[in-house]
Amino acid sequence: MPGRAATLPGVETKWLEDFVSLAETRSFSRSAQLRHVTQPAFSRRIQALEAWAGVDLVDRSSYPTRLTAAGETLLDQAVELLANLQATRNMLRSHQSAGQDMIEFAVPHSLAFSFFPHWLMDLRQGFGEIKSRLIALNVHDAMLQLSEGNCDLLVVYHHPSQPLQLDPERYEMVSLGQETLAAYARADAGGRPQFSLPGHPGQKIPFLSYAAGAYLGRLVELIVKDAPTALHLDAIYETDMAEGLKAMALEGHGLAFLPASSVKKELASRRLVQAAAPGEYELTMELRIYRERPTVARRSKPVALALWEFLARQHPGKNP
Repeated sequence: MPGRAATLPGVETKWLEDFVSLAETRSFSRSAQLRHVTQPAFSRRIQALEAWAGVDLVDRSSYPTRLTAAGETLLDQAVELLANLQATRNMLRSHQSAGQDMIEFAVPHSLAFSFFPHWLMDLRQGFGEIKSRLIALNVHDAMLQLSEGNCDLLVVYHHPSQPLQLDPERYEMVSLGQETLAAYARADAGGRPQFSLPGHPGQKIPFLSYAAGAYLGRLVELIVKDAPTALHLDAIYETDMAEGLKAMALEGHGLAFLPASSVKKELASRRLVQAAAPGEYELTMELRIYRERPTVARRSKPVALALWEFLARQHPGKNP
């Protein structure tokens, strides 16, 4: 389908895509999951479409959900319109031969700044020269890039507590290794952390946190929840970018949970130090790379196929 920013006069095409999904699943929760949005956000988009249409499109008094007569009329038009848009998009892309030797990666911000540059250099040494385009987004939008056919490969963190909603029948993955999420703070003159976990009830630690909904933020919540001792944190700043939290921690504003790969240089120079004993208040994540399975793929760049085969050989047994 067209990218999320695509619009028609007065209506966004993603609303029509949501509406078609709802008609197929007859479930707000299932469609929200398939569309990689929260159920409240999905409901708001259906309501926005109804506001544009000026009539109720969904009969909310029934379960499973069903469309109103007006909804059935719109459904036929929406399916045809979206199909025409997709056909036009494919036709336009067929005219573009340039870029077939460039691999497009969708990568969350936290990986784009730390893991990706080093990993790409290693790839060039083992695989050979690679032309690449990096699309840096939050985890949700990076996943959408893959599900909407706007990238060749998706690189993301994975943790069993926060599984990615990617259908294994449509997508396959290779595990690239592991990463640790731990607490770090600026070092004082003696090389000790300015702020140390767990803190005290009367002296809470200034906490640099991820914005609500951020993938790493949900993992930090898990660390805090499972901590053997209650953590006394006072959230004073938030952003959805790990690099933003690191910059604040380097200035001494507070403590932040960061991926280990993002602080290698700062740890080596002792500008940052771990804010707890090794192994405490931390979590291990998996690094994964995903693609559409070749049988259903909308992209088939030879260089991307060759790279995938190389990665599968490099990490045998880790690509279900």
